[in-house]
Amino acid sequence: MTLLHTVAAFVLALGILVIVHEYGHYLVARICGVKVLRFSIGFGLPLWKKRLGRDQTEWVVAAVPLGGYVKMLDEREGEVAPQELGRAFNRQSVWRRYAVVVAGPVANFLFAILLYWPLFMHGVQEARPIVAAPLAHTPAASAGFERGETIRAIDGVSVGSWQEVRWRLLQLALEHRQVKVEVLSREHHLDWRTLDLSRFDAEQLEGDTLALIGLRLYQPEIKPVIGQVVAGSVAERAGLQAGDRILAADGKPVSTWNELVQVVRSHPGVELRLTFQRGKERRELALVPETVQQDGSTVGRIGAAAQIDQQAMDELVTVVRYGAARALVKAVQKTWDMSAFSLNMLGRMLVGQVSWKNISGPVTIADYAGQSAQLGLVSYLNFLALISISLGVLNLLPIPLLDGGHLMYYTIEFFKGSPVSDRMMEIGQKLGLTLLLVLMAFAFYNDINRLISG
Repeated sequence: MTLLHTVAAFVLALGILVIVHEYGHYLVARICGVKVLRFSIGFGLPLWKKRLGRDQTEWVVAAVPLGGYVKMLDEREGEVAPQELGRAFNRQSVWRRYAVVVAGPVANFLFAILLYWPLFMHGVQEARPIVAAPLAHTPAASAGFERGETIRAIDGVSVGSWQEVRWRLLQLALEHRQVKVEVLSREHHLDWRTLDLSRFDAEQLEGDTLALIGLRLYQPEIKPVIGQVVAGSVAERAGLQAGDRILAADGKPVSTWNELVQVVRSHPGVELRLTFQRGKERRELALVPETVQQDGSTVGRIGAAAQIDQQAMDELVTVVRYGAARALVKAVQKTWDMSAFSLNMLGRMLVGQVSWKNISGPVTIADYAGQSAQLGLVSYLNFLALISISLGVLNLLPIPLLDGGHLMYYTIEFFKGSPVSDRMMEIGQKLGLTLLLVLMAFAFYNDINRLISG
């Protein structure tokens, strides 16, 4: 995935989500009789604009694609003709203003549901929740998990894929308690494991949560048999062919494909002698692995892929699919769960229970956009749904300058019986701007730190 593709995937995602959010404001404003002056995607210099509709609303695409806005008729922002005073935003009842403002985040949540719904109907191929041998000195090892066991339920909630296991345990890890896990052994016997997550380190949530718990996805041992040789590669020039079984490398026996890979990676630009079997004949050859840079390290590569037992691999995956009605229920449930989890994480950050390192900025989000686009449409739509939920939750926070800040003012106005004073709003805007700048600083710092640390 090139930088250009990553940027394009990010800008497309941001553009779609901003349109959805702002159109929520626009649509409800029109329903409530408020005149909309401008609908802008982006900020700054307009790159394209056109007036449309009875009100001649100005539709704008601006140069800076990091957001957007809907400008409504409002006496606080300019003179309003007497005949249009009834269509000014500030003249509307508290409930109408509340509806217009909350419509943006609600549109983001509805958009996520509309994305998840067809995805659940289409079906997603995921890994079955079969565990490998647990990592030593971890909660999973203490619980007695064994290689090849299939996780069936966690705290009474059924799980059908590795992704569902990851999500469920991520939620429960924040509660710091013991978790009951139902498993099916390789001999098809039901059993239970008790995971003690009371000492789980929430500071490391941005890493692989399951690895911290000690759970790893089961992967069958792949035999050191070559399935494919890349044209023009070191392997082809040395004379290796599909079907050759590697017996030894540098005189050391090789029993799995992973062992062969490790030997090859540790010999960049250094001659390596391989002993292999072709048919009934035992042979030897020497080759020099190509030197390549990978994740900041220098490794060797010969350009050969393993022979995969497709039937065995198919048994390790499942397709999660639902009917239309059940898929809609799952879509609503997932959107709700993700929203609640996001708010839970934010709350724990405020009280110091979760590290601020979990906040991501535009660089990280752009990276995720590029990676998901590379994996295909299903992954990209999943990414869009997740970011749409995050955008909805963020905008509902009671921070002045965000939608949630306006909702806070309207709630005070409802109980107080009169609007919040201009002085109070001015102070709130300054505090809100300061808080947002601090959050942005944390996000950019985390982005830069991730880039440096890899």
